[in-house]
Amino acid sequence: MSGTPTMPLLCPAMSNSLKRRRDGASTAAAASAAPAAAQAQRSDKARAASAIESIKDRAAAKYSRGDKPLPIKSITDKKLKGTLRRTHAKQKEAAEQAAQSEMLLTEDSGFLEAEGMERTWKFRQAELKKHVDANTESKMFDLKLPEFGPYALDYTRNGRHLLIGGRKGHIASFDWQSGKLACELHVRETVKDVKWLHNETMFAVAQKKFTYIYDKSGMELHCLRDHIEANRLEFLPYHFLLATVGNAGFLKYQDTSTGQLVAEHRTKLGKCDTMAQNPYNAVIHLGHANGTVTLWAPSMSTPLVKMLCHKGPVQAIAIDTSGTYMATTGLDGQMKVWDVRTYKTVQDYFTPAPASHLAISQKGLLAVGYGPHLSVWKDAFRTKQKEPYMTHLFAGSPIQDLHFCPFEDVLGCGHASGISSLVIPGSGEPNFDTMEANPYQTRKQRQESEVHSLLDKIQPDMITLDPTVIGRVDRSHQQVIADEKRREWEANHPTEKFVPVHRARGKSSSLRRYLRKSANVVDARREEMRERLEKQAAERERERKRAKGESVDKPRTALDRFDVGRK
Repeated sequence: MSGTPTMPLLCPAMSNSLKRRRDGASTAAAASAAPAAAQAQRSDKARAASAIESIKDRAAAKYSRGDKPLPIKSITDKKLKGTLRRTHAKQKEAAEQAAQSEMLLTEDSGFLEAEGMERTWKFRQAELKKHVDANTESKMFDLKLPEFGPYALDYTRNGRHLLIGGRKGHIASFDWQSGKLACELHVRETVKDVKWLHNETMFAVAQKKFTYIYDKSGMELHCLRDHIEANRLEFLPYHFLLATVGNAGFLKYQDTSTGQLVAEHRTKLGKCDTMAQNPYNAVIHLGHANGTVTLWAPSMSTPLVKMLCHKGPVQAIAIDTSGTYMATTGLDGQMKVWDVRTYKTVQDYFTPAPASHLAISQKGLLAVGYGPHLSVWKDAFRTKQKEPYMTHLFAGSPIQDLHFCPFEDVLGCGHASGISSLVIPGSGEPNFDTMEANPYQTRKQRQESEVHSLLDKIQPDMITLDPTVIGRVDRSHQQVIADEKRREWEANHPTEKFVPVHRARGKSSSLRRYLRKSANVVDARREEMRERLEKQAAERERERKRAKGESVDKPRTALDRFDVGRK
């Protein structure tokens, strides 16, 4: 009823106790939640630390350069120790930043995948063209040029421009993706090979007698009369060197930035029409008619390495982008994969016909051309493959040249009937470094990159088998170094006996022996010099005495009285 006072449900004492219980429970819950939050925070920090450590390990394994750092603690020179510590810190930071930048590389390469009983090598270009996008479809084309073939071709380093040269004198350069023609000319003589130089503004052509350099408009810039009857051309982009080899068997290096002939080596193995360069160390590989492959550098007049690769003439050579593996083919019908680090065979295959051309893509796909047939092999360097990745047939048109386009899944083929551009999924590198090669560079960027590359040009003398040996101290024992020199000498002189030459130092050196022999030789010049030195010494002595206040006159003796009486 409204007039009846209501009684409280709980008395004040009970409500206070319940309130204390609730406060205690909330305090206990907060106390139990605090360690859980701290533990979660510690686990997050541990995961972040492990991620950072994994990045550092990846950087040390993939992006580090050179050998292990020197033991800085044992260095007594404080200035040198500080300099080395700062250098090592900069190298470590650069490697970590390079590893962290991998997260920005969102693109990945894709390959053909077969389902069920299908085989990837059965897929034809016409079938692929029906199922790809319009951009990829535009990269699949054929240029029918049967009048001036067979054709050789070359792509620029950024993969944007294509240069073609027909055997009967037809030369053309164009932006193959947009179809914009840069120049087209007919030299009316045999064209054996074409090669882009540092960028798309200049290219070299090996013609019937001499090698010529043209600009992007087709105007002749230079006639290299020292390069006679060249069959193959190679350009070293970091050294600005054009290397040629031809019928005379001479390997020649021409500096395209200064116009000087840097080196000229006689191979002594006859005509040569097989050449490739190692992108890792810029060493030139030549294939010869006796089945050997020789490795050359401008600073050595003899081959750095001589390998017996085939039982017949070497037909083609290709080297992967890492400079680790080399593929060779010969007239003996074999194709071999070599490990350049150990000079041993990794895999060997028999081809249906002697393969005449090879090419290796940025992702390690190996293209083999024999007659009108083309086969592309996947993972050929890791394990022995039983079947190819893709195949193609140019009916009635033998293959003349093969080149993978950088940063594109495209293989350019030059054959007797013209040029063909084939799509090979997974062959190109999906992520490019704009500081190294930029497919989308503007005119201003091209000019700046050309200036920077000229400023950073590497001297030809720095081309060695092991680029990391420059600036490195050989810390091997003296006996080990002597044994290496002895084995090297015995390998180069198998019929002669090794006689060690001891370099004399100290008292038995050649300079000391010469000085001892000439010590007793008296001539007018030496006597004049001796008198002059004696006079200078006496004058210095008198000056010293004057400075000390001593008498500079001769000391008086008993015989001086006779001089006084005479006066």
